[in-house]
Amino acid sequence: MNLITPRIGMLIAALGLLAAPVFAADDEAELQKVRETVSDMFNGIQADDVYASDIDGWYTIRKGAIIAYISSDGRYLLQGDLIDLVDQVNLSEKDRNGARVKMMTSVANDQAIIFTPQTIRHTVTVFTDIDCTFCRRLHSQIDEYMEEGIQIRYLLYPRSGPASASWVKAEQVWCSDDRNEALTLAKLDENFDSSQCDTSAVSAHYAMGQDVGLRGTPAIVLEDGTLFSGYLPPKQLTEAIASALGE
Repeated sequence: MNLITPRIGMLIAALGLLAAPVFAADDEAELQKVRETVSDMFNGIQADDVYASDIDGWYTIRKGAIIAYISSDGRYLLQGDLIDLVDQVNLSEKDRNGARVKMMTSVANDQAIIFTPQTIRHTVTVFTDIDCTFCRRLHSQIDEYMEEGIQIRYLLYPRSGPASASWVKAEQVWCSDDRNEALTLAKLDENFDSSQCDTSAVSAHYAMGQDVGLRGTPAIVLEDGTLFSGYLPPKQLTEAIASALGE
């Protein structure tokens, strides 16, 4: 026998429809309060850098690939990786990868130095320093990466920072009529033609590298946002891509 009469059932359904927006409004109000708290406490953190997390009672703060968590009352801040032990997922790294994908896709092709194979199977973004030993080793095998079908989008990251010799070289490469050839020659310590131009791209690449969370050069960002800090030979990079993408 059905103990819920049609009239009572309609009432329950109506209450359910009314309750949902109330909870949503409460959640939005709490999120807004946390955003205001964080923005007031930390310079450089905007309201849009704070959003709901996978854990009830906590919110995620994401600035570039830097991840932190703050309690809903704004009292506790947690920095470190958040692991879902049931699903065996690093939720923090998942957020970082998402942030890196967003950053990499924001870079237009004319704002990178791109080496493209005849058939593109995968695309990676590489933060490179002209004078870095392993950056040079990677570039010395550029033809092999092309044979693997890996398109490489170079972003310039002079690790010694502004006003360094590497920074000047990066600007000279950027101001060359043929940036691909200039980059190759620069990594061989050979001369190349350059001129005066807008070099703000070098500063933009450098700032993005810091936001990405790289710890050295070369730094390789895969299509899914996975970051490898260091040199990977062509075959090993192909294997790493396949593993990361579940191929």
